[in-house]
Amino acid sequence: MKITDVKKVQPGPNPHHVDARKIYESPHAMAVVITLQPGESLKKHITPVDVFFYTLEGTGVVEIGNEKQTVERDMLVESPARIPHRWMNESTTVFRVLVIKVPKPTEETKLL
Repeated sequence: MKITDVKKVQPGPNPHHVDARKIYESPHAMAVVITLQPGESLKKHITPVDVFFYTLEGTGVVEIGNEKQTVERDMLVESPARIPHRWMNESTTVFRVLVIKVPKPTEETKLL
């Protein structure tokens, strides 16, 4: 059994310059926890694989393609491959999201 204490995983460098912690990686999938402080956001980008997001804490705004919606804790959001998307924290509290990429990407994410 392997248990990961997410709080002890160091944030990795990323083009969004936010707290992003890769907490799981296998040949088949990848999981990252993204924490956005008030006012922070991800740059609009495209991933080469399907992604789903599970909101862990707080309230944030997700934009996928031409759709934009506010989400809160315990909501699951599906994002198809190659559709522009981004996350924004327009609240006054921390916003955390679990990002699951399946299958594990073999290409880099493309910033727009």
